[in-house]
Order: sequence, then C-alpha cells, then structure tokens
Amino acid sequence: MAPPPAKLDEFVPHPVKEQFPGIDFCITSPPPWPEAIVLGFQHFLVMLGTTVLIPTILVPQMGGGDEEKARVIQTLLFVAGINTFLQGFFGTRLPAVIGGSFTYLLPTISIILSRRFIFIIDPYVRFVHTMRAIQGALIAASSFQIIVGFFGIWRIVIRFLSPLAAVPIVTLAALGLFYIGFPNLARCVEVGLPALVLLIFFSQVMNISQLIALNDCHSTGTLIAVSRFASATPVPPAIFSRGIGWQGIGILLDGMFGTANGSAASVENAGLLGLTRVGSRRVIHIAACFMLFFSILGKFGALLASIPLPIVAALYCILFAYAGSLRTKFILGFSLFMGLSVPEYFKEYEILAGYGPVHTRSRANC
Repeated sequence: MAPPPAKLDEFVPHPVKEQFPGIDFCITSPPPWPEAIVLGFQHFLVMLGTTVLIPTILVPQMGGGDEEKARVIQTLLFVAGINTFLQGFFGTRLPAVIGGSFTYLLPTISIILSRRFIFIIDPYVRFVHTMRAIQGALIAASSFQIIVGFFGIWRIVIRFLSPLAAVPIVTLAALGLFYIGFPNLARCVEVGLPALVLLIFFSQVMNISQLIALNDCHSTGTLIAVSRFASATPVPPAIFSRGIGWQGIGILLDGMFGTANGSAASVENAGLLGLTRVGSRRVIHIAACFMLFFSILGKFGALLASIPLPIVAALYCILFAYAGSLRTKFILGFSLFMGLSVPEYFKEYEILAGYGPVHTRSRANC
C-alpha cells in the first residue's frame, strides 16, 4: 500500500537524483577536528584574494598609502569574520563565507572620484574624507537590504529572479572591470607577466574555472549554490529573505568599521565547497576564527599590503576574463553538475523560488 502524500509542513527527503554525488560531509555532519581545521584554513586562504584585491584598487585612489591599505585589509578581515558568524548563526545558517564583494567597486569609485575631493591636496586628509563618505553611503545602503530582507519583500522578488536575468548582468559587470588588469600589469612587466603566465598555467591544470563559474549576481545566487554544494537542500524564499536582512546588517558593520566596501557571499568559497565536497558549517566557522585571529595581527596586514600591484593585476586579467566568459555557461554547467537537463533545472529553480508545483520543505539525506 502506497504511503500517504506528505503534508505541506512535513520534512521529506530529496530523491537521490536531486543530490550531488560524493558529498562527504553536509551541513549537519562535520568532519573530524583535524580535517575541519585544515579545510577552514583553506577557506581562509581562498577569501584572502578578494580581501587584498579590493583595498589594492580603492585605497591608492583614496589617497592612502601602504599603512592605510594594511589597516583596511585588517578591518575587512575582521568584519568578514563577524559577518560570516552572523550569517551562519542567525541568517540563512548555510556554510557561506561573507566577505568583500566586487559588486560595490563601481559605486565606491564614483564616490572617490567625486568633485568635492579633488581640491584636497594632502593625500591622508583626502583618504579620511573619502572614507567617511563611503562609510555614510554604506550605512545608507544597508538600510535598504535590512528593510527588503526582514520585512519579507525579497520573498516576492525572488519569485521573478531567473538565471537568464542574472548572467548578462554579471557578464557585463566583469567585462567593465576587465580593463583594470592589463594597464596595471604593464607598469612592471618583469613581475606581472610571469605572474600572468603562472596563473594561466594553474588555471588550466587545476581547472579553477569551477571556483568561479557560479552565479554571483546576488548573494541569493551564491547561497543557492552553497545550499546545493553543502547538502542539496533547497532553501525556502523566507530563509533567503532573512539572509538578505542579515547581509544588510553586515553592510552596516562595513560602514561603521570602515572597510571601504560592502560585503556579500563569497563565490570563490562556494566553489571550494563543491571541490572539497565538504559543506559543514563547522568548517566555515573555523575559517571565520582564522579571519578574526589574523585581523588583529598588524604584521600580517602589512605583509598582504606589500604584495606588488602587477601581481594583483595579473589576477584581474584571469579572474575577470573567467567571470566575463564562463558566467554564460552557468545554466548548462550547473544543471549538468546537478545531473539535470536544462529544462529540469528551470523546473527545479521554479520549485526553489516558491512558485513551482511543489512547496514542501525538505531535508537532505546525507
């Protein structure tokens, strides 16, 4: 006799075809402590790239030197650790690293290049005034996400969010930032060109395209990937809305502490979940502890600030090129990785967004 159909509020397991093969540890099954510490440190190393790149772009344009850049890097690390804990305990509770985001670069640069700061001759004074303006803008912007998230407005918006709408936005944004790479690399070809060659070599050998071929138009897209890589459990729209609200709290902290940039879920760390097949929250919490620990070491921030700009520019040439080209493969690649055809993926996305034929919440069987 067939079992009765599941009620609306029951937690039912996913069919096997909807789960990723080979997941070693899901959200509720942490690995042993030695392995968790190693994986947490690996996540910390992955998020360091963005943590160094963003201040390297912004601080010199603000009038700051190496000392100011080191302080901004340490501040960004510290706030990233706090935001990762907040998202992990109170937000979506997914194993997502919350760090600096390139999404905020263009509006931040528009503030830096504002006419009111052109006439400030002293570089340090210009840095201070520009930082205050960016802090005020971030605090004002955070209120929007807080309202949209905690009042449940994002639950309605996510119903109309499609990968086809997100991919062109990300592609154009990546191509818009791509020009930053080669001019800065050309400032010191002796350093930048070998770094570019090595990055191209490792990108082909190690297949790092898996790390960034994800949809990061919104934190929502990254969190969808995180939920899949962690335990193959679709997240209800209400949880996404709550996560956006806590991300607004994170941006508020960015403005209060002075990171010169907003924060979002890290796409690189989401890709690392897929490569390691470990989606435990414990690992991400350990990574957040590393962020907080190293953020209070001044010498560590100075070491990161001393990385030559041509090496960072070589990263731009690779990462933004991948972002501009591989985002268009997101629908096909992600659906194939899930073992679904493209029509099945869109059907799954409709269910995930809350307007498909199935509305039951479920829990993974990992």
